[in-house]
This record gives sequence, C-alpha cells and structure tokens, in this order.
Amino acid sequence: MQIPGLKLQVEPVRSPLPVFRGSVHAQGWEQAARAVLAAHGRLVSTWGAPAGGGGAAFTVSAAYALPAGLFWLQLPLEAGHSYPDLAPHFPCAGRMQRATADLVGLRAQAAADSRGWLNHGVWPESFHPLRRDCAVPERFGAAQPYAFVPVQGDGVHEIPVGPVHAGIIEPGHFRFSIVGEKVLRLEARLGYTHKGIEKRFTQLPPLAAHRLAGRVCGDSTVAYAWAYCMALESAAGLRPPARAAWLRALLLERERIANHLGDLGALGNDAGLAFGLAQFSRLREDWLRASLELFGHRFMMDATVPGGVAADLGAAGVERLLRQCDDVEREVRRLREIYDEHPGLQDRFINAGKVAPDLARALGLTGLAGRASAQAVDLRCKPSWPPYDALEVRMATHKNGDVAARVTVRFEETLESLRLIRAICATLPRGPVRAELAPPAGAAAGAGWIEGWRGEILVALELDGSGAIARCHCHDPSWQNWPVIEHAVMDNIVPDFPLINKSFNLAYSGHDL
Repeated sequence: MQIPGLKLQVEPVRSPLPVFRGSVHAQGWEQAARAVLAAHGRLVSTWGAPAGGGGAAFTVSAAYALPAGLFWLQLPLEAGHSYPDLAPHFPCAGRMQRATADLVGLRAQAAADSRGWLNHGVWPESFHPLRRDCAVPERFGAAQPYAFVPVQGDGVHEIPVGPVHAGIIEPGHFRFSIVGEKVLRLEARLGYTHKGIEKRFTQLPPLAAHRLAGRVCGDSTVAYAWAYCMALESAAGLRPPARAAWLRALLLERERIANHLGDLGALGNDAGLAFGLAQFSRLREDWLRASLELFGHRFMMDATVPGGVAADLGAAGVERLLRQCDDVEREVRRLREIYDEHPGLQDRFINAGKVAPDLARALGLTGLAGRASAQAVDLRCKPSWPPYDALEVRMATHKNGDVAARVTVRFEETLESLRLIRAICATLPRGPVRAELAPPAGAAAGAGWIEGWRGEILVALELDGSGAIARCHCHDPSWQNWPVIEHAVMDNIVPDFPLINKSFNLAYSGHDL
C-alpha cells in the first residue's frame, strides 16, 4: 500500500481498521505531506518520542488519513536535529509541533510560531518531560507572560477572559481584540490542565493502561478506552469476541447521546431558552442513571477492557435500553420541533459562528463540527470497523457551518445513535464478552482509531523489547478544532462567544495531556 503520488514503502499494522506504518527521511517527510494534501487527505496528529533503541535518538511521527486508511509515518532524528515544518501544508500542525518541542525538545524547522504551548514559562529550558533522561527539577520558575499577537488600530481594545472562569469549566485564556462589540481577532491560550498523562503511560503495565486512557477526557471515556484497547489488541494480534465488539459500539453510542443531550440543553440556555436546558438535563440525567444501573458507572468508565468488555448485558438490560430509547426519541423529536420553531432561538443560532466549507477544509475542522461545515468524515461510515461495517451508519452533515448547523447535526446524530442502539440490541451475537490478551513479548506497535462523539480519536501505541509501553500518544479532535473557533468568532459580537464556543464544546483536558 502506498500514499498516492509518493513512492514510499509502508507495512500494514494488524488492526480492524486499515492502518499502515513506515519510516521516512527528512525529504520524504515533506514529500509525504505534499502528497497527502494533493490527494485531499488529512493530518490526524503529529507527535515526538524517544526512539525505541538503536540508530537515531528520537522519532517524530505523523498520522495521515486517506481513503485507503491511516498512514503512520516516522522520521528518525538525532538529538539536537530539527524536522521540516508541516504547518504550511496543514495549519493544525502548528500547535501540535509546539507541544512536541515542549515535551521532547524536537523543533520544526523555521516554524512561524515557536512559542511554548504546554510550557507556560515555568519549566526550565532543558526540561522535556518525555525524554528518558529527563529529571524533574527541584523547583520550577514563575509563569512568564505570553506573547499574544497584538492588534492595533483606531478604537481597538482587548478583553482578556480566563484562564479561571465563572463556573466549573476547565481553565483556558481567551484574548479578544475588538472594536465596539465586534470581534476582530481571538487568540486562545491553553495548556493549563497539563497532567503528564503521556509520561504516566510509560510507567504502567500495558494491561492496566486502559484505565488511564479512559481518564484522558471524562466525556469521552468509552472512545479513549476503546481506542487504547484497539491499539493494544492490534499490537498483540488479538481479535476480541464478536459480542464484545457489538457491546463496545453500544457503549460508544450511549456516550454520544449523553453528550449531545447535555450540549443541546446548554445551547438552548445560552440562547435564552432555559426550558431547553431543563428538559435536556432531565433526559441526560435519566440516561446517565441507566448507564450506572446497567454498566456500573454513569459515564461507563472502565467498561471497555483489553480483550473485550468488563460485563455482559442480559435480556432484562436489553429491554431496559430499548424502552429508554423509545422514551428519549419521542421527547427529542418534540424538543427539536420547539427549537426549530422558536424565533428567538433561531435568531441567535443562524449565521452565528459560521465556518464556511472551504475554510473548514483548509484548517482541518473535524468531527461533528466538521460535518456541520460539509466535511463528510465519520469513521463509523468509512473506513468503518466491526460492528459498524454491518450497521450502515447514516452520516449527518450540513453545509451552513453556523451554530444552527451544529445544532442540527447534534439532533440528527442523537436520533441516529438511538437507531443504532436498537439495531445492536436486535443483532447482538451470542458468545463470550472478553478474550484473554497476552501482551507481545517483544517490540510491537498498534493503533486505535475511533469516531468519538466530538470527532476522531487516535491512540498510537509502541511497546519496547520487554513488552513495556515505550510511548502511548493520545490525540483529541480538539487539537484541530480549537484554532477554528478563533476564525468562527470573527465579525461576531462578544456576547455570542459563549454560544459559539458551546456549539463546538471542545475539550481542555483531552487537549492538555
């Protein structure tokens, strides 16, 4: 298998999805980026790591999505060397490369933006926590001022918001440059919730690390746990039992619905319809309580485990799920009519935070926000994986790219997920729900690629010669989508920012590992 227009040898990675892995040199690194762009492919993620032994000291990796599948390319580097900048080809690479510079000390050549991302000026210059020889300093410094891009002109002034917010949301700083109430520019500063998760992975046995993956981002615990388990199972050459795969899909669709129910209520509230918040909050709470009753946790945390799932679902549980799906669908359809027919709500939704399809494509907008801007990408549909390859998922898309379009996609995905849960319950195969997994005895690699509710989640796993985790990179779609909000808010008024921001509802913790 090759990237179109590029002579590059890659080998398949054992996976339920088409994943290919290969090594390139510096010239090939840039050639690959150009070839992927020419083939209308996407950059999923880029990251750095210490090399697995022998040869180069480090590797920098890039994962590209093409119609043929996921291509995981690695560029070996010596200490102190840099690599070609991907941002001119894929703008979303800029912040990922800045994080790589902070974590591993590998820098992109002549990058337009070399400011720290996860390092807020507190880490010593030589501190790169993912290096094997890195020692934690006895003391850290004080945070340094961040060089926000200045905006000048008559009547221009700034409004700083955060990083501490009025509420319980996680920390992020937003610097607005405005004239009157119109936003000229927004620049976000994140990284406040960096927790050292990727380092922690290397300290855990592979069979236990799924629990850490499930805690990368609480609202996507099923998606991350499944992606990690898929990566580990791929590395070990294990195919989980069919019943386990179908139950995992059921859990993932329940996670999708829970988040859409919460966000639809919050969006109604941000636009002045408190009734919407009350109704959707009630539905979401009932949904979460059923998850606790049937799967042992409101968010179904630790339900997905290496080799399958932690517990089976009996006939009574299936009946309980089906009744709830009927009840929720009836109320969601009625609430959609209310939202669609409410003139005040539609006045706030329509044309707010618009991201045109061309801009969405150029910036790499992904997930539900991308589908609302005519980016027809949903891994459940293509390339698909069991059991989605048997479920014929109907992708929800829109072309307007505004808050109204993102709300429409949420409604349609909620109804589709309810249909999928019914189909899963009707087709659930018999058999075991878990297979014993023995980690590979030597070096191995695997990848997990899952369509979470927010968008595509990637887990790239490398095991060393002793079978321990050498590197586990987790990627959240928020990396692609946070920069797009800065464009979506331009020419809108400041009071519309909370509504626009909520229509994306991106992760802080999933982004600031």
